[in-house]
Amino acid sequence: MNRLNEEAREKYFETIFKSLKNKDKQTFLEYFLELHPTDQVELFQDLYKDKRPMFYEYLSPEQFAEIFQGLEVEEQKEVVKELDETYAASMFNHMQADDTADFLGEINEPHAKDILNAMDKEEADEVIELMSYPEESAGALMTKEFISIKATDTTSEVMDHLRKEGPEAETVYYLYVVDAKDKLVGVVSLRDLIVAPLTETVENLMSTQVVSVGAHTDQEEVAQLIKDYDLLAAPVVTNTNELIGIVTVDDVMDVLEDEATEDFDDFTAAKGGTDVNITAFSAAKKRSPWIIMLMFFGLITAGVIGTFEETLEEIVMLAVFIPLIMDSAGNTGTQSLAVMVRSLATGSFERKGLWHTIKREFGTGVMLGVICAVVLIIVIPFLYADGGGLVLAGIVGVSLFLTLSVATIIGAVVPVAINKLKLDPAIASGPFITTVNDILGLLIYFSIATALLDYLPR
Repeated sequence: MNRLNEEAREKYFETIFKSLKNKDKQTFLEYFLELHPTDQVELFQDLYKDKRPMFYEYLSPEQFAEIFQGLEVEEQKEVVKELDETYAASMFNHMQADDTADFLGEINEPHAKDILNAMDKEEADEVIELMSYPEESAGALMTKEFISIKATDTTSEVMDHLRKEGPEAETVYYLYVVDAKDKLVGVVSLRDLIVAPLTETVENLMSTQVVSVGAHTDQEEVAQLIKDYDLLAAPVVTNTNELIGIVTVDDVMDVLEDEATEDFDDFTAAKGGTDVNITAFSAAKKRSPWIIMLMFFGLITAGVIGTFEETLEEIVMLAVFIPLIMDSAGNTGTQSLAVMVRSLATGSFERKGLWHTIKREFGTGVMLGVICAVVLIIVIPFLYADGGGLVLAGIVGVSLFLTLSVATIIGAVVPVAINKLKLDPAIASGPFITTVNDILGLLIYFSIATALLDYLPR
């Protein structure tokens, strides 16, 4: 079903809200079940709490399972408190096992056990299996609702099997071929099955070149693999190549969003503090370690300036350009950091190599430094004619040239070094790189200024 346009959706919502108010179950179901699942979730979120019991009464656990899966975890926690235990157990039975596992992993263990005990044993066992895999692995991400077939099956037999099992499967666009021991031996697409003769065997249709992932493969690697191969799903296998589940593209999209958020948190030195759903206290608690560390780095910056106090006392005009040097160094370093983190994330760094990337970033820094230096050497004598003219312009210009050249190397090398330590390169955050480059930029600037102090007018 397609999503409605804004005007049509508003009319549907109005009719549905009115049917709830009038306790008109038939009209409610007629209109509500016509909505796209995304619109159903949005409508539920717009409901006042006092209307929710009627909502649960009108919808079956199977129907509500689709809505529950679309809610954020914090919303799910609130909703599950409102549900009758029998209704909740039935709802979890009808949810995808991976979605149930994700939710149970976010609540306290006793409550999770109570829910599992209330569920059907077969469904609960699948959820328990998924929860046994390491967090952020393919095993934890996969779904057990997939369709497997045999190489000896005919097209006609497979289509009959699809009609029976298809409604419960996460996806039917890929069918995975297994042997008698459930080992993955091939894959066949639904398109190939549809156009093949009914008597054709799967063995003649399938491809034996199957792209699969191990159960303990990191979810980010799985996402990258699905992206690289343009897959709708990837089979998950054990060490002995036994097929145990699939990871679908919609789960991968969630992974990419989570990873992007995590990298953004690291990049801004706000680990976990960008979530708008947490309290101000929690946000401050998560952000404070980096801020405090950077504060001490700031003391080093102040110490550098203090070391050259005599130079500043003699030529006060030098203080005017401190912000320019610091800001330019930080901005350039952060740009290189972003380029390198992106290169590491997409795999282009491995293809190009370390020296190629460093040479490119250093060359970029040199050219940026030359451009900025030339502009400053032209502009400063006009703006500060009484402050040293060309000599002052030369000091600032050369300092900025060297600073930008070094800043690009720092921004490129630090995330690579962190990546070699098997850590996320995004933790070489923007504020950290900025502070380091500030210190180096000031050292370069004041060292050159001190060396040429005799050429500047007092």
